Amino acid sequence: MPKILIVEDEPNMIAGLRDNFEYEGYGVITAPDGVAGLERALAESPDLIILDVMMPRMSGLDVCKQLKAKRPSIPIIMLTARGQEVDKVIGLELGADDYVTKPFSIRELLARVKAVLRRAQPVPKDQERYAFGDVEVNLRSCQVSRQGKQLEVSSKEFDLLKYFLVHSGEAISRDRLLEEVWGYDRFPTTRTVDAHIVRLRQKLEPKPDDPRYFLTVHGVGYKFVG
Repeated sequence: MPKILIVEDEPNMIAGLRDNFEYEGYGVITAPDGVAGLERALAESPDLIILDVMMPRMSGLDVCKQLKAKRPSIPIIMLTARGQEVDKVIGLELGADDYVTKPFSIRELLARVKAVLRRAQPVPKDQERYAFGDVEVNLRSCQVSRQGKQLEVSSKEFDLLKYFLVHSGEAISRDRLLEEVWGYDRFPTTRTVDAHIVRLRQKLEPKPDDPRYFLTVHGVGYKFVG
């Protein structure tokens, strides 16, 4: 049972989040301010932290900075106020794994929590490296190379590639990719998936217009064959 620490100074928000996470089977611990949140995180090492930016005694950004310096492996999802774009950018630069803007739907937050926890799981040693054609992928170091030369791939391109590798041979719908890779139950358009597939093909396929590895499954979605 994953244990989630909620660091939030609004009692009603804490109560609502606790109820929903416990209903989903998570263990929940809470802290009412930044100082208490940092202390509890260091003492109990939760599996994930939901951290509000605007906190008394110590801001969520300061908590994130100090926590990532001491416990870098604990994933953090920041809660930011609508319009506070600078908080999102700073939070991600400090090491936050994701952020959600208030007000948010609980379904969106739960989906993001599942996605972050999934990405945080250690990769088994016998599944660290994959190869297909002239491409090599190291899941632990998040590196992709082709013909011995390292390629530049975005974090989301890598997440998508990793998902295909560990589900090789499966026909996967666009909606499933959006939920599993992007962490959303719903998304404005499936063109996001299509655009990322195009970029992966351009970088990894011998002939991007005639793909061998990232195949379209008409009426379903995509399939990786390596």
